[in-house]
Amino acid sequence: MKFSLEWLTYFLETDASVEEIADALNRIGHEVEGIDDPADRLEGFRVAEVLTAKPHPDADKLQVLTVDTGEGDPLTVVCGAPNARAGMKGVLGLPGAVVPANGMELRKSAIRGVESNGMMCSVRELELGDEHDGIIELPDDAPVGQSFAQYHDASPVFDVAITPNRPDCMGVAGIARDLAAAGLGTFKPVEVEAIAGDFACPVEIRTDDPEGCPAFYGRVMRGVDNTGPTPDWMKRRLVAAGQRPISPVVDITNYLMLAFGRPAHAYDLAKLSGPVVARRAKDGEKVEALNEKTYTLDPTMTVIADDNGVHDIAGIMGGEHSSVTEGTTDLLLEIAYFDPERIGVTGRKLGLASDARTRFERGVDPAFLDDGLAILTSLIQRICGGEASEVVRAGSPPAEPMVLSFDPALTARLGGVEIAEDRQRAILQSLDFEVADDWTVTVPLRRHDVEGPADLVEEVVRIHGLDKVESVALPRVEGVARPTATPLQMMERKVRRAAAARGLNEAVTWSFLPVADAEHFADGAQLWVLDNPISEDMKAMRPSLLPGLIGAAKRNADRGAPGARLFEVGRRYFRGADGASDEKPTLGVVLSGEKTPRGWQAGKAAAFDAFDAKAEAMALLDAAGAPVANLMVFGEAGDQFHPGQSATLRLGPKNVLARFGALHPATLKAFDMDGPVVAAEIYLDAIPMKKGASGFARAAYAPPALQAVKRDFAFLVPEGLAAGELLKAVRGADKKAIVDVRVFDVFAGQGVPEGRKSVALEVTLQPGEKSFTDEEIKAVSERIVAAAGKLDAELRG
Repeated sequence: MKFSLEWLTYFLETDASVEEIADALNRIGHEVEGIDDPADRLEGFRVAEVLTAKPHPDADKLQVLTVDTGEGDPLTVVCGAPNARAGMKGVLGLPGAVVPANGMELRKSAIRGVESNGMMCSVRELELGDEHDGIIELPDDAPVGQSFAQYHDASPVFDVAITPNRPDCMGVAGIARDLAAAGLGTFKPVEVEAIAGDFACPVEIRTDDPEGCPAFYGRVMRGVDNTGPTPDWMKRRLVAAGQRPISPVVDITNYLMLAFGRPAHAYDLAKLSGPVVARRAKDGEKVEALNEKTYTLDPTMTVIADDNGVHDIAGIMGGEHSSVTEGTTDLLLEIAYFDPERIGVTGRKLGLASDARTRFERGVDPAFLDDGLAILTSLIQRICGGEASEVVRAGSPPAEPMVLSFDPALTARLGGVEIAEDRQRAILQSLDFEVADDWTVTVPLRRHDVEGPADLVEEVVRIHGLDKVESVALPRVEGVARPTATPLQMMERKVRRAAAARGLNEAVTWSFLPVADAEHFADGAQLWVLDNPISEDMKAMRPSLLPGLIGAAKRNADRGAPGARLFEVGRRYFRGADGASDEKPTLGVVLSGEKTPRGWQAGKAAAFDAFDAKAEAMALLDAAGAPVANLMVFGEAGDQFHPGQSATLRLGPKNVLARFGALHPATLKAFDMDGPVVAAEIYLDAIPMKKGASGFARAAYAPPALQAVKRDFAFLVPEGLAAGELLKAVRGADKKAIVDVRVFDVFAGQGVPEGRKSVALEVTLQPGEKSFTDEEIKAVSERIVAAAGKLDAELRG
């Protein structure tokens, strides 16, 4: 919410500086997001008088002006404005000044051979409005030579973030009331005088939807002149608040909303027919709103309508058909109280946001209907003239205030600060709370956020000053602090460090995906699809981490990166059988592009393959504490992977710990990615936890005292036998002596029988307390050959 210092001081009598006001706002919970001083932008612009105006000798549409700046000799300025003439006063931008609208720095320059020493400015060029038909014309009494910022009363503008629970501060008056309570000045309430009607209201006004619109007040105004200009003081305040002045009547309704947080609406009476009624919309009923869009309504929505149909989406936006124009002479003024929940639901259904909705769905002051209508009427009569009818009051707003019992000692217990009871009473009374002698507190109707004693504590502490609440350390138990991380958190930390140590770069991608991307990786699971997403590209909760990582790899490739090694630790989201959310901790890895760059030794660049993905999966599973020696390699990695270049890693047939491999060409096409791309996905929740407090305590490393022994074996095995099965069998031949087994050669062809292949293994034997004897090594070798023989493997040679 934006407002100028000049507007604030209309409601607040204060001598505080801009910095002091900003500090006070932050202190009482209204965060200042920025301060803009128009005087800084208008530096170098001053009031000037045009002494002479002659046609340019070489340009039909230009004039050569002689301009008095109040200092020294008059200046020559070339100007193309049609209203430039001798004797007028305007705004001159001197050389060195920067035009606010376009950032152009003014300089002395020759225009068609005539030197120009500045620029006479229009309203739009100084960002004071949209008019650009000519230069600014100032009154005859404007002092020549005065800074235009000073003449224009340019006032600093505050941009304040109002929290959703404070709708009473969505008007400048509410901000002023809070600052006065904080001791920054004296609040100046507006004295409202009721305006008696000159005639009976000719329009029937009623509410047929008392739940959605409990109160609907209105009156007719005749003989209104909407063709004149809005007063400068009002336009100045509206522009500071970010509003574009439109016409006097529209500007007055906007002024009421921004000054008092009270939206109102004016209808062109000539465009209405019959009674004006607040009612439920009919199913399929349509209305063209003031934003020139047509909305289809349903019976859950409240509207303002007449015999011809809907004219207003109640509390959100008026209709185009009955809008006020320059030719409007008779008005129907509406000021109502709408149910906040109904307004919020309607706005979300229609996807329609407005300043009025922002205030109504948070709750406006139900006690401000009569005063708001009186202020609105008074401003229209003062600016546009006209006579008003009697007020019609259909329904009644909530009028029963909340009464709370308050214990002042609660402030110290909940707020952590000692405040004298007299001071607490004064603070609450300064905010218009009525405090009885027995500390029974009556809450103002506009304070919808106050529901209990804790809220009163918040008010007292906020005005006393949040900065005065001391920081107090939590009590600490003697001795060494116990670890607070869960075993799963410890696992995530460990694999994150392990992945980074292996040269992978961590990525943090969105938890939301386009629906098509999510469905591609859903594998039949039921997705979570958001009803109100940030955008259509972020609508489904991710069922896999790989789509986000593939997208990140693609963005890197599109920007010329030769390769990407990415990993992410995060959650996958599914819908359980009972409809509850099911989040699964996961680690994803994507390798794309060049594995090694081209070079004179390696030749062309090498690409990643499925074995690279398997290596990452095995290493990270090992870091996570999984029993990698017992893992089984299965197929069925998923339709997203290449069927001949992918697999799953399992503990038993059903417990899938990871999947890895090359991505299927169809997946690469769906993500517009050039291959090959390999990936791995590790399901951290499927890894069995070790017994113990955390499961990740590492034993002290003790290097073996004796040197290891290595032996090579070459086996002829069936062509379809997976090397992993052979490794597992050999490793199990002597679990005490054999500490490592790895494949170092695979051969098929000449010398190898058809249907067979040769697999060469390197077996590492580690002695314990004494060295192996030849007989012991021979016995282990025989057990290895026997274990391999169970898989139809025979020792080659």
